Amino acid sequence: MTASLELTQFAHEHMGEEDPILQELYRETHLKVLHPRMLSGFWQGKLLQMITAMIRPRNILEIGTYTAYSALYMAKALPEGAKIHTIEVNDELESFIRKWIERAGASDQIELHIGNALEIIPQLEGPFDMVFMDGEKSEYVEYYELLMQILPSGSFILADNIFWDGKVFEPAVKSNDYSTKGILKFNQMVKDDNRVEKVILPLRDGIFLIRKK
Repeated sequence: MTASLELTQFAHEHMGEEDPILQELYRETHLKVLHPRMLSGFWQGKLLQMITAMIRPRNILEIGTYTAYSALYMAKALPEGAKIHTIEVNDELESFIRKWIERAGASDQIELHIGNALEIIPQLEGPFDMVFMDGEKSEYVEYYELLMQILPSGSFILADNIFWDGKVFEPAVKSNDYSTKGILKFNQMVKDDNRVEKVILPLRDGIFLIRKK
């Protein structure tokens, strides 16, 4: 499930101009990288920037860097001295990511980690005030369980793709569709978790905004 083209166009026309560097990154991602629809895009990027500005986190954890578009939008609103730790499992994207972080002048704000998020997160120095979860959908439950052990009270999780292109509304799920099963289980887990406050933002493919009490 995604926003209609008309709605997306309306939103883009009323949010001002996209950052030129990020506009270039958007184009190059579509030209050179597989599965470019994984990129967050201007609308979601601006939302992440706005939420970062409101929360003013000292440390952000991002699970799923892809080509660093979302990380760079969050970096634009970071307080001085704050940091983003972003984790990407696909090592083939490393040079592409580092190039664009450097081009955007965000090398001091963004630290890239390549590998499995479940192995890397316990090694990182927190605490994290904000998490943007956009990694392997089949692992969302594992990410959430790990994060709830380490995040302090008052911290926020933004989990992307909770509609999973509308598959969560279908009556049956294929036995080997581990991504959809992972998202369904995650959505139910958050719904039932009284340790958190939560609201669903029906933007693009759906974002669960979660605050640990």
